[in-house]
Amino acid sequence: MIAQIIKQANPKGMPIVYASALGTLVLFVVLGLVTGWFWYLLLIGVMAALIVGLVVFGQLAQRAQYSMLQGQPGAAAAILQSMRGNWEVTPAVAVNRDQDIVHRVVGYPGIVLVSEGPGSRVQRMLVAEKKRVQRVALDVPVYDIQSGDGEGQIPIAKLQRHLMKLPRNLKKPAVYEVNNRLKALPQTLPMPKGPLPRGGRMPRPKMR
Repeated sequence: MIAQIIKQANPKGMPIVYASALGTLVLFVVLGLVTGWFWYLLLIGVMAALIVGLVVFGQLAQRAQYSMLQGQPGAAAAILQSMRGNWEVTPAVAVNRDQDIVHRVVGYPGIVLVSEGPGSRVQRMLVAEKKRVQRVALDVPVYDIQSGDGEGQIPIAKLQRHLMKLPRNLKKPAVYEVNNRLKALPQTLPMPKGPLPRGGRMPRPKMR
């Protein structure tokens, strides 16, 4: 299934995987013929070829994933949730009527707010969300990142790497403590697009 995804994203992807593995095996075979340790280096070459092929396969699969997610709503959240390590991701903590989104990540750097949408619109959302989280986490560093292809934004293919480069300000127990405090914040819901229909009324919440 992953090979089919790679083939759709890059028709030359799987030939590159096979060529990298075969090239590694040929290199060890030549070294074995030159040095006289043919069978020993052949065994090592087979193992090395498998490792090289899997590494190249994994890199191409990741690139195919990025290309499929490019431009899709929630793409940044999907990338953030696939990060390894002690990262607590809460998708869509803020959404506006234009479907611009802000995601919240808690990790060793502190609190990271990641937006999706044009910079002219999401900057105001990031500022508002930053003020909101600082009410319950005054002593925790808060970073804001705009994901996208616009000027000053981070492409989703580089989003994980950008977060990994942030300074480590919290220890593991503090990450869980901060995340639990932030869970108590009410989630902002998007307003429906367009005006209300004539004679329409806003629904009232049911009282218990």
